[in-house]
Amino acid sequence: MKFLFKKLRKVAGRIFARSLDYVEIIGNRLPHPATLFALLAVIVVLISWLGHALGAQAPHPVDGTTIEAKNLLSGDGIRWMYTNLIDNFLKFPPLGYVLVVMIGIGVAEGSGLFTTMIRSLVLSAPPRLVTGAIVLAGILSHLASEAGYVILIPLGAMIFHALGRHPMAGLAAAFCGVSGGFGANFFIGSIDPILAGISQSAAQMIMPDMVVNPAVNYYFMFVSSFLVVIIGTWVTERIVEPRMGKYLGNAEKLPIVQLTAGEKKGLRWAGVALIFTLALLALTIIPVNGIFRDPDTGSVLHSPFFNGIIIAILLMFFIPGLVYGIIVKSIRSDKDVAKYIGQSMSGMGGYIVLVFFAAQFVYFFNYSNLGIIFAIKGAQTLQSIGLTGINLIVAFVLLSAFINMFMGSASAKWAIMAPVFIPMLMLIDPPYHPGLTQAAFRIGDSVTNLITPMMSYFALIVTFAQKYDEKYGIGTIISAMIPYTVVLTVGWLLLLVAWMMIGLPLGPDGPLFIPVQ
Repeated sequence: MKFLFKKLRKVAGRIFARSLDYVEIIGNRLPHPATLFALLAVIVVLISWLGHALGAQAPHPVDGTTIEAKNLLSGDGIRWMYTNLIDNFLKFPPLGYVLVVMIGIGVAEGSGLFTTMIRSLVLSAPPRLVTGAIVLAGILSHLASEAGYVILIPLGAMIFHALGRHPMAGLAAAFCGVSGGFGANFFIGSIDPILAGISQSAAQMIMPDMVVNPAVNYYFMFVSSFLVVIIGTWVTERIVEPRMGKYLGNAEKLPIVQLTAGEKKGLRWAGVALIFTLALLALTIIPVNGIFRDPDTGSVLHSPFFNGIIIAILLMFFIPGLVYGIIVKSIRSDKDVAKYIGQSMSGMGGYIVLVFFAAQFVYFFNYSNLGIIFAIKGAQTLQSIGLTGINLIVAFVLLSAFINMFMGSASAKWAIMAPVFIPMLMLIDPPYHPGLTQAAFRIGDSVTNLITPMMSYFALIVTFAQKYDEKYGIGTIISAMIPYTVVLTVGWLLLLVAWMMIGLPLGPDGPLFIPVQ
């Protein structure tokens, strides 16, 4: 029996390794995301011609009018494309959201606040809480663009090595928090405005007045952070580290740089600045006559505050980052502030190129009516086969996780998936709010980040691992991270199912279902 088990395990291992080879081959053959969106836009143009020629149509679910496919190759379609290329780019919600929030993130990151905050969290944790602190720091690192991958993951390995534990276990714990916990956070980060903007554009195909704000998943993200810390800690200490055993390599134990007195002082005052900023924002919505409440109804949820929450996020990064920089003298004048913002914006060049083509794809899709026709037909199919409710959401999470194996960029995947799946799930009975579809996508997008070579930092992770043993490669990383992927997938799905069964809101303005008008 034991021999048969070993044989089956070897066969399964070979099959899995071969599957990963295929994943890597297919992923490497995908074009650049900007090229991919340009090709998709061209495909939409061609399909719009075919759909119009075949008489594709569907009844509008709200007013019953017949929706017909529009031909983008007709005279009207060509004129529309020519005159709207710039407007499509400028009015695409993720563009403005991200550029605005990067002002605050640029100051907080450039001043050194993010890096110091992560080091402080990890270095101040008691030894028995080190694993959890590293996973937690990984989650918090989502606030900074690259700090988690570039700083925390090698730091996690370094800390474990210094404590006499296997460095690869520390690397795996940090990787779990940084990448596997990408869909969780205690704060609104730079990815939230991007996904919310794409969700909003997709939802407006059905409900033109629908607003999806960046905090739409905040409650669920907040609770998910605790789940990721618990799972990441348990898997590291009960599965990954025991499997690795004692580290026998000869890598030198590097000294861990403690925080200086100036950095500690800067952190304290940055915390004071954050509390002051939050108190100031609270004064705009907590009082009954708060200036950012809805002036007509007095509502907080549907109010100027949440409609413009991206400005609040900007301030929560900018003010503490500015205060920290002044204390540690990384900011000496307004020129330093402008420099850090400029550095932050300069890194957005590739994103701006991507957004231009993604916007054309999304708005071509909207203009052609193909999106809403597909959504209506898809919703009818789902209803007819009985795939609704929790089963549907679980299936969507698993589909997102599978697609993530081949395509790394979360915003690129969501820009492709949202125009189809958000309207589709808004049209079933009961109609799901875009925030729920987005939350399900974020789970699937996170859990397989750990095992796909298509993740943009995967090669960097391998490089970090090879500092401790030159034989470590892609297979080493994937085999170490598979337990995290499996347990995170199961645990996160159970949390989402429980959330849906209880009927909790996903965020301040994120109900599970679209309210009946």
